[in-house]
Amino acid sequence: MHLYELICSGDLVLDVPDPDHWLGGLCSVTNAAALTIGHLEVPHTLRGQELSHDVPAPPADPAHLSALRRAGFDAVTLGGNHIADQGAIGIHDTITELDRLGIAHCGAGMSLQQARAPAYLRCADRRVALLSYNCVGPQDSWATPTRAGCAYVRVDRDDGGSITPSAPLTTPDAGSVAQMMQDIRDAQAGSDAVIVALHKGIVHTPARLAPYERPLAQAAIDAGASLVLGHHAHILRGIELYRGRPIYHGLGNGCVVTRALDPGEQHPARAAWARRRRELFGFEPDPAYYLAPFHPEAANAMLAALRWRVNSQLEVGFVPVHIDPPGRPVIATGAQREDIARYISEIGVRAGLPALSLSQNGEAYWLR
Repeated sequence: MHLYELICSGDLVLDVPDPDHWLGGLCSVTNAAALTIGHLEVPHTLRGQELSHDVPAPPADPAHLSALRRAGFDAVTLGGNHIADQGAIGIHDTITELDRLGIAHCGAGMSLQQARAPAYLRCADRRVALLSYNCVGPQDSWATPTRAGCAYVRVDRDDGGSITPSAPLTTPDAGSVAQMMQDIRDAQAGSDAVIVALHKGIVHTPARLAPYERPLAQAAIDAGASLVLGHHAHILRGIELYRGRPIYHGLGNGCVVTRALDPGEQHPARAAWARRRRELFGFEPDPAYYLAPFHPEAANAMLAALRWRVNSQLEVGFVPVHIDPPGRPVIATGAQREDIARYISEIGVRAGLPALSLSQNGEAYWLR
């Protein structure tokens, strides 16, 4: 009997040594679920050619992926803004190693058809389809029928400029949304439930949702998704129920440990971004978090926790997580756990979401 049926994490970046240590603070929960899903942010490769679009992240060692298996992760989504940063070779090496380890994946591939294909998973006695989409660009990372990349939903900006993660994205493209909805309906035909992961939102900004986020997530539910997961912002967002189905607008950092944004970073684009984001978002990273130099409120995180009821509806909850310096996530306890639960409720209200009514059961909080 599993403690949880389904556990989902936010972004995973494991590009420093000893990934088992960095994931170890989550293992009591991630290993206790029938199905655990995370979002793998960067390519895992020792080769490839860095693409010059946007701000490329450094690749991680493919050997680090086995730590995900030991931490209980059964599947990862790949539809994000960094997965193509080492080109086709980086995607190839990542999915090859995931396949070798038996970790299911979706959202990126050697063609658009492969990137859009769902991963089919087992969760207790249910067959679950998992889909993954990048909603923030950059456009060069998107797969085409003949080019490796990620699956995507196009979200435009009002001024018609380039679609990049730091751009003011506002309006989902109708044709792109229709394609996502058809993918969900197709996946629903061969499964008992469909989970949709959306790489979306405004980075490093507390509480705020971009204009497109709720309509896009709700469109996924309208098409038949049982659950929508959001990540990318590197800071928590609120939770809403739409038509009785959960939307986690932003899970925060799952386990992000990287030296890509060190003050002494020599890569020109990454060094420039580290300076620019201070100006754009108005925060100075705590030097104690040298492997996770994000907004101070990003020390709050969560794991989505879900259980199926008899009527196939999901019971919706979360496990509060605290990011300890220099960047290690741990399951929160005591007053810290209560503070994070309160923070999750408050940021939802500040973003215009309905207030949550929560009950606690052990380390998890459940929506009533």
